[in-house]
Amino acid sequence: MSVIVQKYGGSSVADVEKIGLVADRICATRDEGFGVVVVVSAMGKTTDELLGLARSIDPNPPRRELDLLLSTGERVSMTLLSMALQRRGCDAISFTGSQSGILTNDWHFDAKILEVRPVRVLDELARGRVVIVAGYQGMSYKREVTTLGRGGSDTTALAMAAALDAERAEIYSDVDGVYSADPRVVPAARHLGELTYGEMQSMSDAGAKVLHAPAVEFARGKDIPVHCRATFAPGRETRISRQALAHRRPFAVVGQPAIARLWVAGSDRERRIALQATRALSVVPYAETRGEEVTELRIATAHVPDWGRTRDTLMAHPGITLEEGAARVTLVGGSAEVHRATLRAVLAEAGVNVLDVDTHGERVSALVAATQQDDAVRALHARVILDPDTDD
Repeated sequence: MSVIVQKYGGSSVADVEKIGLVADRICATRDEGFGVVVVVSAMGKTTDELLGLARSIDPNPPRRELDLLLSTGERVSMTLLSMALQRRGCDAISFTGSQSGILTNDWHFDAKILEVRPVRVLDELARGRVVIVAGYQGMSYKREVTTLGRGGSDTTALAMAAALDAERAEIYSDVDGVYSADPRVVPAARHLGELTYGEMQSMSDAGAKVLHAPAVEFARGKDIPVHCRATFAPGRETRISRQALAHRRPFAVVGQPAIARLWVAGSDRERRIALQATRALSVVPYAETRGEEVTELRIATAHVPDWGRTRDTLMAHPGITLEEGAARVTLVGGSAEVHRATLRAVLAEAGVNVLDVDTHGERVSALVAATQQDDAVRALHARVILDPDTDD
């Protein structure tokens, strides 16, 4: 029996009525003869609300306790969806991340999946049941509840799809796929109908919120086609696969806020000790500048729940210098080295002050002041993505 994995974001299961509509879709998929595994996020803004509740008690909440708290959001949505399916005569069962066999390392709030052991999932599929899995969470090898970081439900879905050798994975949200820029920043952003795994990986690594970067790695490893769709507005979608025709010139601009620059100086031993403090941080993919005595890192602080405490810990190490207030804007596609000069010229013309430029694979990034991020995205999109006369 072929298996389809469907993932529904928080907006798709935001209330009881929407959960019912999602249940109807799932029943229809099962009636087509597929085995169905469904991964769900927490309802609506539940995760943000729980995080806000924690921060009302401690501005820098302990990560272990935060994981236990935040993991409850997905447990609510998974059980309600299972009830809705059973009410419709569609046999279903819900599992937490640990019950579904998701084993992680011990990095609380930003854990990495080490292995998926879907024994119970396979057993229930063999019984003809729809299996509902709580996204965003797993269990560490220490038997602790862990969460997978921003967009972690995507990772759950595609890791599970890979472990089950699924026919495809369907990612449902409030948008009908991937765009050439955030439509809230650039209303003229283009819908992208097809992307390769590598192109989606580049966008995700640059900070795009459509699909979590580790999720793409799982799909790519097992060649699982991914369809990104709008839950309640059928029509267009973005298909991500190995067979997609690669773009030959820049096709997207991605902005990422709240970037801190971290310089670590000293001997090799001193740097190793200091860098241990960044072990579980959201370190931005970046071609590190390594001199004989200095290492530079960039950290996405928006994804660090206890940033105040973490910053103090970092600054307690001798030889560390930290600077905040930056954002990163990335041009994705084509030859990164060729487009360095174009990026600088376009941003200079737009009055955006460029702090640094670096390349990584098929993308070139500019570090700019956080207050100029949206201006930089709009300028690059207008001059490079929409303007066919821009030099390649």
